[in-house]
Amino acid sequence: MEQLWAPSHPVLGGTILPSLRHHCVVGSHHPLSWRSILQTYGRKENQIRSWSARCSGNYDGASVSVEINAQKKLTLPDNSLLDSHIIYCTSPALGHHKEAHPESNKRVPAIVDALDKLELSPKHRGSQVLEIQNFEPASVYDVARVHSRSYITGLEKAMSRASDEGLILIEGTGPTYATETTFKESLLSAGAGITLVDSVVTASKLGPNPPLGFALVRPPGHHAVPEGPMGFCVFGNIAVAARYAQHQHGLKRVMIIDFDVHHGNGTCDAFYDDPDIFFLSTHQLGSYPGTGKIHQVGQGDGEGTTLNLPLPGGAGDYAMRCAFDEVIAPSAQRFKPDIILVSAGYDAHALDPLAGLQFTTGTFYMLSSGIKQLAKELCGGRCIFFLEGGYNLQTLSSSVADTFRAFLDEPSLAAQFDDPAMLFEEPTRKIKEAIENAKSIHSLVAGWTLPGGLDKSGRTSPNCGAGKCTASWSPALVQPRQMLLRDVEEKTVKSICLASSLQSLVVSLCSFISHLDASSFQPYLALSYLCVLL
Repeated sequence: MEQLWAPSHPVLGGTILPSLRHHCVVGSHHPLSWRSILQTYGRKENQIRSWSARCSGNYDGASVSVEINAQKKLTLPDNSLLDSHIIYCTSPALGHHKEAHPESNKRVPAIVDALDKLELSPKHRGSQVLEIQNFEPASVYDVARVHSRSYITGLEKAMSRASDEGLILIEGTGPTYATETTFKESLLSAGAGITLVDSVVTASKLGPNPPLGFALVRPPGHHAVPEGPMGFCVFGNIAVAARYAQHQHGLKRVMIIDFDVHHGNGTCDAFYDDPDIFFLSTHQLGSYPGTGKIHQVGQGDGEGTTLNLPLPGGAGDYAMRCAFDEVIAPSAQRFKPDIILVSAGYDAHALDPLAGLQFTTGTFYMLSSGIKQLAKELCGGRCIFFLEGGYNLQTLSSSVADTFRAFLDEPSLAAQFDDPAMLFEEPTRKIKEAIENAKSIHSLVAGWTLPGGLDKSGRTSPNCGAGKCTASWSPALVQPRQMLLRDVEEKTVKSICLASSLQSLVVSLCSFISHLDASSFQPYLALSYLCVLL
């Protein structure tokens, strides 16, 4: 197979490509064959969109054909935004597929089916849960805020070769592939995140409780580096959305929380020197792609706005509750974001085949509930989740469904899905060491009540999992390194001012006793110089 691009440095992995899904039949999630012609110009005030698509699919024996032409952005009625608790988009990238690949085109449909079976879909929830359909793809201009133009245009040109060969490798040294639909489906997945940013921000201006967003898309994206694809990822969906939130909506301070089992190296690289985007990743120590060391904290102006917390193999619910209480929540409160974006990878589940952590459905419920509370307290409820990894279809779909239940403030159903017999004892000593190291490096002091009812000893309260879990915190925080350095500078200036005053006092005294000759004046002058040095 032909290789499109070989990066000059190691490439990371761990997410998926998005797929084009037009609702030719409302409520249908059946595979569709499609052809589309897309002409996109920058997302500006006078933006122009031309989207022509032909969809055909079989649904109860019917064949449907749809023509769409839009020259304006998708808008939703204000009452729909006010009434909803969850807004989501799906982009299953049905055409982006490779047989026997863990990142398959079955992932998003499995989630959609689970939401329906567990009565969490719009069909069962009415105005509480809103799915945005027929949203626009991201423009090249949107994606180029994160990725290089040469990579974007190179991928687009490679689609003709992918059409001839059926499938090509585009990473060079890794498992990322492309089919003839990959480019357009990847733009659509990135567009899902942008659409949700628009919707959530609009809702936050209409009322105090905007809905939470969830981009159920593939491929994931957090491994895609600015110069190219990596680890199943083509475009950095969450990174594109972060830049869009800044440029289009003026949300300067963006916090990205990544709880995928693999380090989100692509997102990390994109914002490593940016002081306005705080990237926080929890991931398995030593897992692919080998990045995300605890001492990597950002560089230049961005020093201190990258926090990596590698967790030892076998870490699970206890580790993540402690990490949330002692690292994630204090970091968020200190940063004070304008919006929170979440790389929601579900491959840290104990039954996922690609890693070795022991998260459960209940762990993801706890995280979702806690992050929702953070967003409510810190940034007016503006929060959007982006699907990243998760390759066991059953645990992926049940965990996303429990995330929806957390968004709805409903009790977790984790007890129906989690078997305690599958778990073994967590390496608590190593977990505590990792968390203490992160707290020390970033000068953090915890002040949270652990979400999910877990007390400081690691015991679970009777209310945990019963819909009574709470999350609150106090502002007992130590200043970060840069603020401490500022304090040192201020104290130095004060010392110099004091020395200068002492010098002036000595000179005045010497002037007063003017009967002294030059030789007797020299000791006092020397004393004044000593004051300056002090």
